[in-house]
Amino acid sequence: MLFVVVGLGANLGDPAVSFAAAVEALAATGEIVSVSQLWRTRPLGPTQPDYGNAALLLRWPGDPRGLLHRCRELEAAAGRDRVDEQRWGPRVLDLDLLVAQNLVWRGLELELPHPRFHQRAFALVPAAELVGDWVHPIGGKTIAQLAEEARTDDPDGLIASGPFPVTPCSLQTP
Repeated sequence: MLFVVVGLGANLGDPAVSFAAAVEALAATGEIVSVSQLWRTRPLGPTQPDYGNAALLLRWPGDPRGLLHRCRELEAAAGRDRVDEQRWGPRVLDLDLLVAQNLVWRGLELELPHPRFHQRAFALVPAAELVGDWVHPIGGKTIAQLAEEARTDDPDGLIASGPFPVTPCSLQTP
């Protein structure tokens, strides 16, 4: 079993609805351990609406490539077209594998931890809610330490915007 943090981002349509659908779909194959709150962030790249961001901790039964393919399927189903989209442009759904517990993966289609994860508050802060005590396998600092450093670099770039839109079925208690 693989424990992996998946970052969620969107700034087209209703990000909360997109996130809820993606989490429910991932729960059908993996186990959702926890979800962060929702965050609003300024976009990188061209002028566009602010992003909604969140993270989830997923227990995945296979290797990370299978999860990457499942995430790409969910993005496509939501209307994302990776071929024709603008780099760092607006998105209806973006699912990124950010970091996996005790795993460094370097392949042609996937790198774990995500190569820019340690620099991005919009990914680090939600991830730190879930796995703040994990040590970044390359940088040697905890996710919480990296999140605090990223927030210091851009204190106004990330705003908490509320709880996750649904409690995934695998987190519900009887």
